[in-house]
Amino acid sequence: MGFREIHHKGKVLTIHKAVTEPHFDEKTVLVTDTWDYVDLWLKRKHLAKARFYWGQARSFYEATKTLSKTARPLTAYYCFLNATKALLLAKGQAFSDAHGVTGYTVGGRTSLSNEFVKFKTGGILPALCRHLGEPANDVTYSLKELLYNLAYIHRAFDLTYHSNPELFVPINAPAIVRSSNTHEAWFVAELREKYANQNTLNRLPTAFERELGDDDRYLVRLRHRFSWRPQQKPASLRRYQNYHRRIRRHVHYICGPQRLWYLKRNNNVNGHILRSQMTITFAAMHKLSELSRYTPDALASHFDCQHNWLLSEFLETAPLQFIDEISSEMTGREFMIPGRASR
Repeated sequence: MGFREIHHKGKVLTIHKAVTEPHFDEKTVLVTDTWDYVDLWLKRKHLAKARFYWGQARSFYEATKTLSKTARPLTAYYCFLNATKALLLAKGQAFSDAHGVTGYTVGGRTSLSNEFVKFKTGGILPALCRHLGEPANDVTYSLKELLYNLAYIHRAFDLTYHSNPELFVPINAPAIVRSSNTHEAWFVAELREKYANQNTLNRLPTAFERELGDDDRYLVRLRHRFSWRPQQKPASLRRYQNYHRRIRRHVHYICGPQRLWYLKRNNNVNGHILRSQMTITFAAMHKLSELSRYTPDALASHFDCQHNWLLSEFLETAPLQFIDEISSEMTGREFMIPGRASR
């Protein structure tokens, strides 16, 4: 075999929920929810303003649970807005008070394809984009496209829209490995049996290729490499932190009792968006909140269409997913439910 796994702190070095500043030296935090942990983290950091917005986000989160489907998007969006403000303040990222996103509807037919969301260049959402290394430009997506690009509701999307190609490929055992002969290191993951074929490989981004160093598993790897020198571990970890951002452009997770990671296919499919789940979720909920506030009857009509279950799944799962991602991004830590985390 031409490579071997890198072990750090007694476990295999792998990918992390945090995008920009993952703390690979820290253990998983076992919590039923992240609200109290992040609140105490902000308090210890003396980030009073960020802590205020985090508290506001929590209040909106709790209120969301009690509301009807047509009212829920409004409080859910303000939860996201305030949590994002807390993140940006904690990271020292400048932003204006503008939301940085707007929406509009075209046509007379009730359809997710007729609901549009426009990213702006200034405001809170563009600041989040910049923090994550995404373009903060004027670009417009349909609500259907945004929901298509979220791994945590992709099964619901596939069952709702049968003609759209599957966008996410589940992976097992993601790890960072190093050459047995050089200091080169890279990302590798196993494709699950259903996807372990050339057809899947052809659908992956060109940044990935098959790893031929293991005859027992169907592995894929990131072509790009970085230098890992065991005798210079702090410097190697810093290099991996930069490399990790490259991985996370294509790899996404679903929040739950297990670590579930997915590779996003290449952009040779209509509706593909190369952005993080955080910015996409923020934008999609903003559009639904506009409908909830200004045209609740139009939002209600969406729940009488074929995509009603998809919207219901989004409203149910998006708050948990978004707050988990924001919590990891803010603190650099990973969170799992007690008793079920793989450390």
